[in-house]
Amino acid sequence: MMQEGYLRTNAIIEAFANINRIEFVLPEMELQADADIPLPIGYGQTISQPTTVAIMLELLDPRPGHKVLDIGSGSGWTTALLAHIVGEKGKVIALERIKELCDFGRKNVAKCKDIKKGVVEFYNIDGSKGYPARAPYDRILVSASTEGVPQELKDQLAIGGKMVIPVYNYLHYLEKRGENDFYEEEYPGFSFVPLVKRSMS
Repeated sequence: MMQEGYLRTNAIIEAFANINRIEFVLPEMELQADADIPLPIGYGQTISQPTTVAIMLELLDPRPGHKVLDIGSGSGWTTALLAHIVGEKGKVIALERIKELCDFGRKNVAKCKDIKKGVVEFYNIDGSKGYPARAPYDRILVSASTEGVPQELKDQLAIGGKMVIPVYNYLHYLEKRGENDFYEEEYPGFSFVPLVKRSMS
């Protein structure tokens, strides 16, 4: 991916080099783990295409020491990449609404020897409204498509913070410059599973 210019930042390049995608796919998908395609992880969900994740992380620009909210953490790959980047002084809050995937992601991240214990917290909850208990966040990454940017997520972003979130088939980038001042850009040509709100029944 470096050859194609998708990966430019040293910390992100190092995370991709140290966090192997094969640890986050189902056993029957291991032979395809290096392919630049999304792969099923069960329950109608996928692990994203590596190129897409590289683009999202370069836009997000996570740094050492940051507190990051990872919504739709799935099998834990983006969570592990983020944890590697923010380091032991950082924090990644991973939200996954499907309990089996939340457990799968937690187990997968625990296998990563480079990630210090306590850097990542997993919560089996509906992430569509974020997680205000740990706000504000320096960065928010959403890995499932929405119909718009939820106000709750904007509210939970620190001033100076950045968010990357798929809206329909666009990748939406936000930078919070003031309490109600957001700089926004859109990048077309992406496809994600939808961010599903958990029903109250």
